[in-house]
Amino acid sequence: MPSLKDLRARIRSVKNTQQITKTMKMVAAAKVRRARNACEAAQPYAQRLNNVLGNLAAATSSGPLLLTGRDEVKTVRLIVLGADRGLCGGFNANLHRGTVTEIEKHLANGKKVEVFAVGRKARDSVRITHRDLLVGERTDVSKDIGFELAEEIALEALTDFEAGACDEVHILFMECVSMLTQLPRSQQLVPFAPSEEQLASTSTFEYEPSEGEILETLLPKNVKTQVLNAMLNSAASEQAARMTAMDNATRNAGEMIQNLTLEYNRSRQAAITKELIEIISGAEAL
Repeated sequence: MPSLKDLRARIRSVKNTQQITKTMKMVAAAKVRRARNACEAAQPYAQRLNNVLGNLAAATSSGPLLLTGRDEVKTVRLIVLGADRGLCGGFNANLHRGTVTEIEKHLANGKKVEVFAVGRKARDSVRITHRDLLVGERTDVSKDIGFELAEEIALEALTDFEAGACDEVHILFMECVSMLTQLPRSQQLVPFAPSEEQLASTSTFEYEPSEGEILETLLPKNVKTQVLNAMLNSAASEQAARMTAMDNATRNAGEMIQNLTLEYNRSRQAAITKELIEIISGAEAL
C-alpha cells in the first residue's frame, strides 16, 4: 500500500499533467477554428475548379497527358499527409491504417507503389512498415501550410509524372468530417479523373480559347489547388483530434485525482485511527 507521501506526490503529478492537457486543449481549440475557417474558405474554389475541369473532360475526346494518362499504369505515387507531432488521439494511427490499405490495394492490382510522406509521424510510420516504398519526405511543415508549400509538393509530383517516374499520383489525408470524426480519404490527382456524373453530363459549353489550351493551363493549377485543399483539411483534422484527445485526458486526470484523493483520505484516516489506538493503549497500560 502506498504511503501518504507517495499519494501526495502522485496527486501533485496528476494535477500538473491535468493543467498541461487543459492548456493544450485550449490551444488546439483556437487552432482548429482557424484551420476550419481556412479549409472552408478554400473548398469552394477547389470544388468549382474540379467541376470546370470535369465538364471540359466530358466535352473533349483528347487532351494533355495530365488528362488522358498513360495506356498502362505501372507505378502509383502516394502523397501521404500526416502530422509532425503526436498527442492527437488516433489521428496518426488511423491515417497509417488508411495508408496500408491503399498500398495493399495497389500492390494487389500488380502495380508498383511509391510513398511521399509529408509530416514526421507519417514518415516514421511508413518507415516501420514499408521502408522500401518511401521515395521522399517533407517534415516540419505544420507552420508553413499555404499555397507555396502545396505548389512545391505538387510540382515535384508533376515533374516525376511527366518524366515517366510514376503513372498515377494519389493524395491520402484525414478528412475533417466533424469535430469528433476524422476519416482517411484518398483522391486521385494525376491524371485528372472526372466523376461519373460529369462524364454523363449532356451540357454543352463553348470555350474560348479551345478546350485543349484551357486544360493545359488549368490541370497543373488544379493539382496544386487540390493538394492545398487536402493539406488544410488534414490540418483541421489534426487539431480537432488533438482537442478531443486533450479533453478526454483532462477528464481522465480529474477522475484519477478524485480516486487518489479518496485513497489518500482513507489512508490518512486509518493512520490517525492507528495513532489514537496506540495512544489510548499506552495510557491504559499506565
